[in-house]
Amino acid sequence: MNSFRPLYGALLLLALAVSGSVLASSHREAPLIADDPLADNVDVYAFRSPQDSSLITLVATFIPMQLPHGGPNYYHFGEDIRYEIHVDNNSRTPGDEITYRFTFTRTNQDPSTFFNVRLGKENLKTTYRLEMIDGEGNVKLFVAEGEVPAPNIGPRSITSAVGLGQDSYQGYADSKINSYDNDFEVFVGPIDDPFFVDLGGIFDLGDAPRQDGDPIDGLACFNTSAIVMHVPIRDLLKPSANEMMPSSILDPDYIIGVWASTSRPKMRVLQDDGSRPEILDDDYVQVSRLGMPLTNEAVIPVGMKDYWNALTPHEEIADTILDQYFYNPELALYMDTANFAAAVPAFAPLRIQEKSLGTYDFTNGADGLYGLKGNEALDGTALAENQFGGLLLPGPGMPRSVDLWPIFHTGVPNLPPYQLATGKDGNPLAAGKPFINNFLPNGGDMLRLNMAVPATDRNSADFSSLGLVQAAVLGLTDPRYNGSDTLQFIPNMDGFPNGRRLEDDVTRIELQAVSGVVLAAIGLWYDDYDPNSDESPVTDGLTSVLGYTTGVEANDVPFRDSFPFVALPHSGVSECSGMIATTSTQDLWNNDGLGLEAPNVIGKSFPNPFQTNTNLMLRVRERTAVNIDLFDVNGRNLSNLVRRTFDSGDHQIPVQVGNLPEGIYFAVISGGRGEIIQTLRMVKTN
Repeated sequence: MNSFRPLYGALLLLALAVSGSVLASSHREAPLIADDPLADNVDVYAFRSPQDSSLITLVATFIPMQLPHGGPNYYHFGEDIRYEIHVDNNSRTPGDEITYRFTFTRTNQDPSTFFNVRLGKENLKTTYRLEMIDGEGNVKLFVAEGEVPAPNIGPRSITSAVGLGQDSYQGYADSKINSYDNDFEVFVGPIDDPFFVDLGGIFDLGDAPRQDGDPIDGLACFNTSAIVMHVPIRDLLKPSANEMMPSSILDPDYIIGVWASTSRPKMRVLQDDGSRPEILDDDYVQVSRLGMPLTNEAVIPVGMKDYWNALTPHEEIADTILDQYFYNPELALYMDTANFAAAVPAFAPLRIQEKSLGTYDFTNGADGLYGLKGNEALDGTALAENQFGGLLLPGPGMPRSVDLWPIFHTGVPNLPPYQLATGKDGNPLAAGKPFINNFLPNGGDMLRLNMAVPATDRNSADFSSLGLVQAAVLGLTDPRYNGSDTLQFIPNMDGFPNGRRLEDDVTRIELQAVSGVVLAAIGLWYDDYDPNSDESPVTDGLTSVLGYTTGVEANDVPFRDSFPFVALPHSGVSECSGMIATTSTQDLWNNDGLGLEAPNVIGKSFPNPFQTNTNLMLRVRERTAVNIDLFDVNGRNLSNLVRRTFDSGDHQIPVQVGNLPEGIYFAVISGGRGEIIQTLRMVKTN
């Protein structure tokens, strides 16, 4: 085979295009838990804090798709539910070494009113207790009575004298952050749902990007309930680890697995007189769990979803029943022209290797790399029998046992073939550029994070919501990294699936992974690459997969740059009141004017996409102050576009944006009190 060459010109342009781009994880994902929303896990995030390199940020969200105008009974954590975040840091010991357990109590401060907030009191006021349970069952109390902020009902409830009398909702919510031992911080409360996805398109038989119509963020304008923690790295390490300094950015002692669960108490019903059933204290049953995004929602079939929810990851790793859905994922059938690809035209850019390097077939039912099992060519690799060959090459007809299964179940070791093709001289089994190590083969589905990997600066031009996919692109194409086969920190090595950042576009990443992009990164290129020629291995097939997008690439509102990082919850009287969750205003902008239920200000941009100039179009019902700020896809405030008072009527504001690079931008329209009215998605092209 020809030697692997550095890739030039067009390939670098591809990398820049991918970096400039930006399935709800567990929103009602299983039949039984869909009927129990208070106990429904929504998402889990784990990432090195961009604010303080000594801390890890853990986020778990619960209770999906909360309407911001959800009165009179606003959403809340359940009192008879254990909400837990689990951390596994040692593959040599069974189970989790750390469990953070949250339990909740609600108190009615004023039973004389139907309002949720009135005259400085909340109804119902929620407090929480936070305990840490170690692997031996010892319990340590962190927070005895932490306060959960009230929902962001509206300005009269939060900031007026007849409500809580706070200066702002942000200041009020931030005042509920608890600290323990100075550097451990925890926030519990309502937030904007940080996940973004075209739910309608995805579940309309894979119509993402939509073949007819604009994409719609199905979670825009919805809130969720969050637990957010800033935890010192030293608290998450196993005892044998050197807490002062990792051995390298891929130190195996710094790997943790993170997952969340909810449990309800067992009950015994003996009476037939209508009285309450007996609750069996301290005997709880897990009813929901979440680690990797999209597992139960888009990998596990409907008939097995409740079964999956009842297992812990440690029970799952020993359960071979579920493995088949990762060895031969259903989604792969819709990327295979020999199966059902014709039925899902939106997935046309996504195709799986059928004859990589002229030999290896990874489509469902094929053998993948199993034909090499026992071959001396595997010596020194993770696929050798004396390493992890039993896990990674379990048998014929299981092609994705070498990529999808370990991504979801063990993480990836720093061993060939799981190193970048850079430096492999055309042999995917050879040692290449070290890339990632988050191997923790101690349980099933978890987020696995190597805490030694630095955080990528959110303000860096290299930051990308494509996580490890973009890190691989840079490692293969960028002269800063592809000229050496030695270990380097490549931007976004801290991104999904090495943990998960709030900004990571996990739907796009996972669909690209199902389409074999990980195999290509390690040198198992797409079928249109001829290993005996001098052509670049980044062929049209690989370019097509890297360029795939679902159409929804960023959250509906920017994330914050300091703890707790998540965006504030939407208010019941702001931009989400009475509106369908969509980034389009087409339904409200019409020649007949606005109806009585429409907001006071509605905006759109035209043309969109644009090249050098665009216009912001405002329709104002009543005279009002308007502020418009321009943000990039990473949430950076680039400039203020408008700050003035507009009379009622239609207004056109020219915007000069020729100096902006190609990409996605957001114009955030807010009112005179700072309340967000609307977010416009704008696309600049060359």
